[in-house]
Amino acid sequence: MALIKQSDLQKEKELKVNKIDIQEGSGVFLIEGGNGKKGNSIKVYYHRPKNFKSDSKVLLVIPGAGRNGNSYRDAWIKESEEYGVLILSPMYAEEDYAFEDYHLCGLMYDLNLKNSIDRIEGTNIVKLDETKLTYKVNENRKQWIFEDFDRIFDLTVKAINSEQTKYDIFGHSAGGQILHRFALFQPDSKADRILASNSGFYTLPDFNTDLPFGIKNTPLNQQDLKSSLSKKLILFIGELDNANETGGTLLRSVTADKQGLHRFERALYFYNQTKAIAEEKEFNFNWDLKIIPNVGHNHIKMGDAAAEYLYANRNE
Repeated sequence: MALIKQSDLQKEKELKVNKIDIQEGSGVFLIEGGNGKKGNSIKVYYHRPKNFKSDSKVLLVIPGAGRNGNSYRDAWIKESEEYGVLILSPMYAEEDYAFEDYHLCGLMYDLNLKNSIDRIEGTNIVKLDETKLTYKVNENRKQWIFEDFDRIFDLTVKAINSEQTKYDIFGHSAGGQILHRFALFQPDSKADRILASNSGFYTLPDFNTDLPFGIKNTPLNQQDLKSSLSKKLILFIGELDNANETGGTLLRSVTADKQGLHRFERALYFYNQTKAIAEEKEFNFNWDLKIIPNVGHNHIKMGDAAAEYLYANRNE
């Protein structure tokens, strides 16, 4: 479990929902939950660099399964100061946002996960029996987690008088799962560059396969898909996040394993299958895949590479 700084603890005692005061350095503010979660709240950990200006870039950083927005924010402080980027990392408390609300973005509900999964002792593998899995599809787009990202950005821009109209967004592991689904299901967002890093498994733009592995019986249509494939999604993949990687949790099931037996294989499968679908439908394909050498399932090293990719060349 990530350690919380004493300064953060003190600030958290004074938090009021939707009262956003972003000072120089690191801090935290609180916003209310989205539709369907109004009774809950979301902590947003930030770092405002010394050289912050009204035209400075804004980056949302989406944590993995640990929901540790504080330590994900901390991992980006050096890059925040170097490139003058405002960092915002939301923390979704597990007691308020279950697996289906976070990893699966609120696209599904009433999952019977306890009766359909089995953790393999001594490994990072969780086996899913798809024949036992039951759930309902949430067709209410306003209740999907994606709505929060534009809202966090809009509230922040207003609070700091930023000139920015778009934001970048990076997510690792569970955060990577969220972000490739974000690109797929929310193509009209204000996100500019979406970096989905080291996802455990993928939702393919396949109208013949059910959630969580495809988009059958979801509200998406062909026009939505056309828009989704034109977004700037970059699959950011660690070269060593392969069969030898023991970090994080890896889902195994009949359909998941068709994507590959480890995260590196699954990323390549997802990218190539989606590219083929785009070519078949003659849709513009604006997604990309970047393999980061000598890195496994490590959010700090992947974040370092993401910062260089996004901001080292200021002319991009």
